[in-house]
Amino acid sequence: MTVRIGVEEEFHLVELETGLLVPRADTVLERLRGPTFTTELQQATVESNSGVHTSLGDLYDDIVGTRHRLDAAASAHGLAAVAAGTVPLASTADIHPTGGRRYRRMVDEYRMVADEQLICGTHVHVDAPDRDLAVRMMCEVSPWLHVLLALSASSPFWLGADTGYASWRTMLWQRWPTAGPVGCFADAAGYDAAVQDLIDSGVISDAGMIYYDIRPSAHQQTLELRICDACPRAETVVLVAGLFRALATEARDRLAGTRTPACEGRHEWLRAASWRAARSGLEGNLIDPCTRHEAPAPRVVRALLERVRPALEAAGDWQTVRDLAERALKDGSAAHRMRRTAAAEDLLACTDLAIAETRGDAARRRRTATGLPGNANSLERTAQDAAGSRPAKIAGH
Repeated sequence: MTVRIGVEEEFHLVELETGLLVPRADTVLERLRGPTFTTELQQATVESNSGVHTSLGDLYDDIVGTRHRLDAAASAHGLAAVAAGTVPLASTADIHPTGGRRYRRMVDEYRMVADEQLICGTHVHVDAPDRDLAVRMMCEVSPWLHVLLALSASSPFWLGADTGYASWRTMLWQRWPTAGPVGCFADAAGYDAAVQDLIDSGVISDAGMIYYDIRPSAHQQTLELRICDACPRAETVVLVAGLFRALATEARDRLAGTRTPACEGRHEWLRAASWRAARSGLEGNLIDPCTRHEAPAPRVVRALLERVRPALEAAGDWQTVRDLAERALKDGSAAHRMRRTAAAEDLLACTDLAIAETRGDAARRRRTATGLPGNANSLERTAQDAAGSRPAKIAGH
């Protein structure tokens, strides 16, 4: 049976004319009733929640439809939504945290870490058979998570400056006390005890503040991926979701019927691997989980594809995921595309590019564009363009 998946996406809100980040989440959300959209810590961010799907095609359609709804609501106020780890033109001088007791506590307790939370991520949920297995699966898939980060990297700029990183969001995010790689736990009881120790220490207030790269959901029977930047292209979200589901499926099958952990207990290299992915994206080297040595990003990405190919084929996802991965390697990371545009034009043009890709526009639109942009390219067309062959069949298995 195909494992179900769902996605949470975070979006920046920017002015169409200036490209500046603006704290207008409550204004936009007034036009978006229902549980799909919600607030985040800062008023410059809106979060969306997809439905639960078995088909990557259905997930793609859901994401695109949700983005269109958000864009329509934002456009009505002269704003645009941007799915990227950071936006080029932001300032911490005009911070507007979202109201509520929990957010007020976070701002008071964490000060600049919370003030500079002007970042957005993509979170992917996959079904887990039970919480014990979900905890054990974390250890199995963790060595490959930095590859997913590299595929999603979309935050080269911070407060108007080029950081030199593909994912500066990662560097900002890792300042939270519970962010980064997770340890190895034998079962849910061990993991929950460790979380309770952190709460008892007073460093965090609740389990929702566990910000590991991967975690068992506190409220659902899922395993949640949290390492990735927000992705301008919806196709990248689908690629990451497909690969994560395959990794989780492979881990579940490998662990079935055994209580012997496969982990050797060494996790210190995972943070270094994440740093390398954040620094280089797809444009440099990544850490090969098999050798723990540097290797060109295309080689590591293709090694991941081969590793999870059986799970992808069983789900009917192989052709789509392979073709989307090859397109990602050909086009480069979003960080690379943004940096290239900024070098050729300016940071405002870079913001235009991010807006257009978030909307799904085939060509970049100017800031003065109005109305709801159409998404002319289906996921099948994207896979076809990448592969130069017949489109992948993604709807139904």
